[in-house]
Parts: sequence; structure tokens; C-alpha cells
Amino acid sequence: MTSPNLDHVLVLIPARMASTRLPGKPLADICGLPMIVQVALRAKEAEIGRVVVAVDDQRVFDVVAEAGFEVVMTSKDHQSGSDRIYEALRKVDPEGQAKFIVNVQGDLPTIEPETVRAALRPLEDPSVDIATLTIAIDNEADKTAPHIVKVVGSPLSESRLKALYFTRATAPYGDGPLYHHIGLYAYRRSALERFVTLGPSVLEKRESLEQLRALEAGMRIDVEIVDTVPLGVDTPADLEKARHILSARTK
Repeated sequence: MTSPNLDHVLVLIPARMASTRLPGKPLADICGLPMIVQVALRAKEAEIGRVVVAVDDQRVFDVVAEAGFEVVMTSKDHQSGSDRIYEALRKVDPEGQAKFIVNVQGDLPTIEPETVRAALRPLEDPSVDIATLTIAIDNEADKTAPHIVKVVGSPLSESRLKALYFTRATAPYGDGPLYHHIGLYAYRRSALERFVTLGPSVLEKRESLEQLRALEAGMRIDVEIVDTVPLGVDTPADLEKARHILSARTK
């Protein structure tokens, strides 16, 4: 197994302005910078390859460009983040230099650079199509909470699973760890190209989990086990937490 050449890695950060719980989320101030710029900084700190932000609003485009990051405008009509990053990929890399695509959500301003790097590791195995992250659940309430997506997988090592299923239910049954899925993905370019051409699958629609589309199509997803869950900012309370975390890091 060999690590991907950094010249072949593209980190894409999708950012949408349409958020019902936190209007104008990408532009929310966190320690003096818009949230989307903080996310781009974390991605840059990971040092795994070129970083591009994919936006759907001119205001976000302007602040990202002003901060010195590469940015591309995408359609407002995409139904998923994978569709947005695929449009961005075709625009910023039409010649196909990027062989590995890392999708870092635009609402993860406190994510550790090491967590971003971890998402790429499973793709060192050429048989893996898509890589993602998980963490062992230690909170009993989270084990039965439907908003906590669980990974059901076969252990490959102490730090990696081969995904068999993703579910909002409590699974698998019996003694042993349960794993909380973290929605940060890395794709082989060919896998992303195939994924976006597939229609929504039966189990995807039933569970409201897009990654099941790949599994139902026979694609392999491996999952790296990490130590921390990155804070996703969806509410004003989350925003205050993010401000507190980044403020403490800079002291």
C-alpha cells in the first residue's frame, strides 16, 4: 500500500447559504473570520493537497477569495454535497489530475487537521472506492439515538473497518462496540464519477443515508477509526461552542 501523491489529492469544501437553523451559516463570524474561511484553514493545515471551496452564493465567493483561497461557483440546485463537489471537480480539474477527492463539509470549523488526513488513509488500499471516518460510541444515549448514524463493519485492524451497512438504528446486536459515523469522505475520482450517476437507492431512501447508494451498487467503503468527533455547526449554540474552542486554541 502506498500513500496518495499530494499532487493527485484535491480537497473540496462545499458551502451552501441555505440553512434554516442558522441563516447565512458560511459567513458566521468565528474569532474574526467567516466560518467557511476557518474550515479552509483547517483543510490547508492538513497539508494533503490542493484546497478549493465550492460555493453557491457570490457573497461567500468573495470572502473566500479575499482570504486567499481558491473558490468556484456551483449551482444552487444540487440535492447533495456529492453532486456539488462533482460539479466543482469538473470545473477546477477538467484534465483529471486529481485522482483522490476529499470532501470536507463547510460547517466543521474546529476539525483537527489530523482528522482530515485520516479520511484519506483507507484509499492506500487500491481495492477501496470510498473512505470515511468513525468513532466508538461511549455515550449510552447515542447508541439508540436515530440522529447518530452507526457504522456496521468488519474489523480490518485496530483502526479500520470494512463497511457493511450504515443505519440510524442500534446495530449490530449483541456485545461489542458501536460506531458513530462521521460524514467526511474521500473518494477515488472514478468512484465519485460513478456514484453521482447512480440514482437514489432503496435503502438510501429508507434510511435517508446517501452512502448506502454506494454499498448497494457494490462499491467498497472502508472506515478509519478516529479519537474525536468534529463539531458540526448547525445551530446558534453550536456556533458559540465553535467560537469557544477556537478561541481557546489561540491562547
